[in-house]
Parts: sequence; structure tokens; C-alpha cells
Amino acid sequence: MKIALTSLLTVATFALGATDALAQTTLKWAHVYETSEPFHTESVWAAEEIAKRTEGRYKIDVFPASQLGKETDINQGLKLGTVDIIISGSSFAAREYAPIGVTYYPYAFRDADHLIAYTKSDVFQRLAKGYEDASGNHITAVSYYGTRHTTANRAIEKCADMQGLKIRVPDVPAYLAMPRACGANTAPIAFAEVYLALQNGTVEAQENPLTTIEAKKFFEVQKNIALTGHIVDHLNTVLAGPVWAAISDADKAVFTEVMQEASARTAKIIVERESALVQGFRDRGLTVTEVDKADFEKTVNETTKPEDFGYVSADLDAIRAIR
Repeated sequence: MKIALTSLLTVATFALGATDALAQTTLKWAHVYETSEPFHTESVWAAEEIAKRTEGRYKIDVFPASQLGKETDINQGLKLGTVDIIISGSSFAAREYAPIGVTYYPYAFRDADHLIAYTKSDVFQRLAKGYEDASGNHITAVSYYGTRHTTANRAIEKCADMQGLKIRVPDVPAYLAMPRACGANTAPIAFAEVYLALQNGTVEAQENPLTTIEAKKFFEVQKNIALTGHIVDHLNTVLAGPVWAAISDADKAVFTEVMQEASARTAKIIVERESALVQGFRDRGLTVTEVDKADFEKTVNETTKPEDFGYVSADLDAIRAIR
């Protein structure tokens, strides 16, 4: 009888363990960034933290560096069910709901603190809901990506200095606004080909955050950095609609809290890196110029309007008013 009872308990324990294992939900979290970047390291931290705070109910595997596809692919993957969570820019969210793309409009944000304040505002809640209603997907957090500046083979201090400049810009409407307003000629060269294009003179300039300028070594083939600060860039952490709907309210709170903590950690790292890079580039012999931002912003506002890109001026005004 003792042996039989022990065997029965063993079977029951095994069955309970199997039930617990079956109860665990495994999710795929995909992005296009390298493993050394905070968008990856903090995603891994968040995945581990969610597992802890949900007592193992969720196991999240993070796939960096386009392992599950380029940014277009992983956005589509949310609908196809091939990915569950992604980090992606609002330019992709704007393909589902155009108004959210206003966050890429030149000089919408003053700095990283302004961007973070926006994520806690009513206007963010409204735009995020518009995206969710249109796509079915849910934005849990927004991460600071970096402030975009311009590198060139000529000195740039004011908007008119860009007249006729051949500049590589991502083929996204809001990214084109500032260079075109200043009279530059834009070229949508693939990101992987930018270094060579700068080196051989196919283009004379490009724009990206300082962290990207360093990582991609654009400083090796450019002489000047103009701190145009025209776009305070960001990335959204997005969950597929069916995944978000299946999560309990208590666990939704955990996902949101952890992912927002991860975005705050990311912002801290990026801001610190950017601050150090200004002097770092000067030490490398580059000319780093503080431009007349008011002149750039005035020219953009006089020559373009948010509605030209499917955005809403009232949304831009509301964002700019956030303190």
C-alpha cells in the first residue's frame, strides 16, 4: 500500500508539473537592432522581468538584428501571428493610422524629456488608441531613439546652407520635410549603403542620431556635424492584438509597467551616450556646429504643414505645448 501511495503521489506531482508547463505562454519579441544596443539589452531585461513578476506564466524570447525579418516584415508579423511583440518606429504605425506619424514632424519635440512627457499625455493616449483601433495592436511603451542631426561635407549653420545639398534621407514623408524645406536634394538610399554613398560622393550628407553616426562610422567619411536636432526620434513597443486580448488585466499591468521601465532605462543610456559624443566627435577632428534651430523651424513651418503628410496640425500644436 505504501509503494502504491508513493507511486500515486509521483504521478500526481508529474501531472501538476505538466499542467504548470502547459500554462506557460511563450511569446516572440522581435526587433532589427544589434545585440549591443539598449533596444536589445533592455528588451532582454524586460522579458526576464516579466517572467519573474508573472511567476513564470510568460516566457519571452527576444530575437534581435532582423532575425525574424526586416522592420516591414515584423510589423506584418503581428497580423500573421509570426511575432507577438515588436519594437518599431511610428513611421510604420502611421501606415495603419496616419495621424500618429505627426511625432516625426520636424521640431515636434524639443528634447528627450519632452518626448517622455508626451508619452504620459492625453494626446499620446488618443493617437495610440487611434492606432490600436485601426490595427488591432497595442502600444505599451515608447523608447527614446535619439535626436537626429546632419553630417555633411560642408558647414551648415542655417537652413539656407543646405540649398542644393545631396542628402540621404529615409523614404518616409516626415523625414523629408526639413531637408526639402531647406532646398536640399533628397535621395532614399538603403541604410546599409549609406557609408559607401558618402565615401564615393553619391550623396554629400546624411542625417541620423549621434549614436548611429558613431556606430556606422559615418564620421570617417564626413567632415562636419550640424546639430540640427530636427527630429527627436523614438520607437514603440507593440503587442499583437490577439496576444494583448488574451492577457489578464493583472498581467497587462505587469507588461505595461515593465516595458515602460525598460524604455526609461533605454532613454537614460542613449542620453548619456549622446552627451559624451558631442565632445568625442570634436576630439576626432570633426567640426560640430550649433545651428540656428529657430531658422530651420521657421522655414519648415512656412513651407510645409502637417496635413501635407496626412497628419493633423492640432495634434502637432498639442504636442509642442506639452511642458
